[in-house]
Amino acid sequence: MSVKDYLDQTGTTYPPSPWITITQEMIDTFAEVTGDHQFIHTDPERAAKTPFGGTIAHGFLTVSLLSNISSQVVPIPDDCKMSVNYGANRLRFLSPVPSGARIRGHVTQANAEETAPGEVTLTWEVRIEIEGQEKPALYAEWLVRRYF
Repeated sequence: MSVKDYLDQTGTTYPPSPWITITQEMIDTFAEVTGDHQFIHTDPERAAKTPFGGTIAHGFLTVSLLSNISSQVVPIPDDCKMSVNYGANRLRFLSPVPSGARIRGHVTQANAEETAPGEVTLTWEVRIEIEGQEKPALYAEWLVRRYF
């Protein structure tokens, strides 16, 4: 794919990513790395007494999986030297992700802009689905910059 190919692919919806199981071990490890030990994430007994009914993943744990999810469904051309996160226009946490739940991503290329020669900024609309739930876990307008 070239920069022009990306520009021509605006509106493309990629197949859903494979399912990822969000384990309590992942949640606990994320808590250790970030220092966010709020009991709704790390204490199953206390979390069971909340409206969530058990522990839930950190919202930013779900966000941190966007790179993994997109890399499984969005092709990266051989001549791409580097791909970096550039930010987000919009990020919403719509539903909690319970420990043990499976999630997957739905990615649509909403925009592509050649921001400099050999550089394209992609806007991806990403919806993170929780298996068996109608309401998604997360919606993001995520910006990625690729260099050629």
